[in-house]
Amino acid sequence: MTESLSSDISLLSTLRQLECELHQPKCRRDRARLVQLLAPDFREFGRSGASYTRDEILNILPAEAEPSQIHAQDFAINHLADTVVLLTYRSAHINHAGELSRHTNRASIWRRNDEGWQMVFHQGTPSEPFERSAD
Repeated sequence: MTESLSSDISLLSTLRQLECELHQPKCRRDRARLVQLLAPDFREFGRSGASYTRDEILNILPAEAEPSQIHAQDFAINHLADTVVLLTYRSAHINHAGELSRHTNRASIWRRNDEGWQMVFHQGTPSEPFERSAD
């Protein structure tokens, strides 16, 4: 395995872990952790079409009554600059019967700074249903 491929696999693993952490109720309710993960200039275009700033997200997520359980798959990265990476993937909500709904294409831009990786931008776009992968 080449060094570049190895580092891309490691970076993909790191960003996937951070992205999935943001799906977890523990993180969504932890304002201090959200401040670490979301850049001050963070912006989101939500699945609904609404637009959010970092401050709005910092107020919305901790107040969620019961965050949805999320399935995510098909992660890929694309380097935009030395310290900026586009992460794409597909997600869906998992209902109480274990079925997937609200299928969505996702894109996040992550930027590395002295403290680590922070999300700068996120977008969710409704998609056609997809089969759950085994990963």
